[in-house]
Amino acid sequence: MPKSIIGGIGMYVPGNVYTNNDLTKFMDTSDEWIQERTGVRERRFADRSNETTATMGIEAAKIAIERAGITPQDVDFIIFATLSPDYYFPGCGVLVQRALKMNEIGALDIRNQCSGFVYALSVGDQFIRSGMYKNILIVGSEKHSFILDFNTRSRHISVIFGDGAGAVVLQPTEEENRGILSTHLHSDGNDAEILAMYNPGSHANHWVKNLADYNEAEIGDQYESHSMIDAAQNLPVMDGPGVFKKAVAKFPEVVLEALNKNGYSPADLALLIPHQANLRISQFIQHKLKLRDEQVFNNIQKYGNTTAASVPIALCEAWQEGKMKQGDLICLAAFGSGFTWASALMKW
Repeated sequence: MPKSIIGGIGMYVPGNVYTNNDLTKFMDTSDEWIQERTGVRERRFADRSNETTATMGIEAAKIAIERAGITPQDVDFIIFATLSPDYYFPGCGVLVQRALKMNEIGALDIRNQCSGFVYALSVGDQFIRSGMYKNILIVGSEKHSFILDFNTRSRHISVIFGDGAGAVVLQPTEEENRGILSTHLHSDGNDAEILAMYNPGSHANHWVKNLADYNEAEIGDQYESHSMIDAAQNLPVMDGPGVFKKAVAKFPEVVLEALNKNGYSPADLALLIPHQANLRISQFIQHKLKLRDEQVFNNIQKYGNTTAASVPIALCEAWQEGKMKQGDLICLAAFGSGFTWASALMKW
């Protein structure tokens, strides 16, 4: 049975750099306050009219396809992970297919937020192992800046996130010392509402009893309304401490699950590439797993949290910086809204 390897990898981040000091023009915050809580120093924001989630993903995909030594017409399946699609429907996958003039192949869209890319990698891996597809394009892309509230009331959310995209081409290999060894996917919806965007949506207040901050329940009776906008219910909400508590428990757990499954220990890792949620979370994971600095890759300082794009952007940047060589044991891990969490262990 073939295993899956990453045959090509690419990333794209917008040219617009916003530092922490830039954000002080819109909200009551400071560089010190943001760095102390998140580790973020700057992030990229897409051009308001010329860059979208799909177009950024397309740029990353072009690089990944070229590095894989194939053409867009050689791709036989697309998986696109995002929480900020260009349209509510259709999904971004078909926009990539159209833009790159691909054949009439399948396009799957994944809505697993921060865990989206690792979930997509797991799905792609099963298709490769089964022999169904040979060149799978996987894209993670986000344009958060369109749905952030640049206001003091939402600074605990808005200072964290940035825009960008990453992509890989998954291909089969028969080589012994290469490929994805295993993937591990989990979820727990008990606290789904503490990191969420309630509206617009079709919930019609069905879950309202769980929405601690949802004080004007009647505004959920419609898909969207002026009342929702006035009450800021069309913006993301987050219970930061609640998310942190869950993340620092599940992140190390799912990394150890992957290592134990394949007979390895944390000391065997060449590199752990975690979802770039918060530098403090990454540091906690590193301490918990007793990993050295050179075993963990972080770039949230430069790009913020790019959700589904963060793992492929970090993976691409780590590769570009020469931090991985063939045969190295690499672990990807993510945790996010849902809650969902996942890991993938591979030999590079």
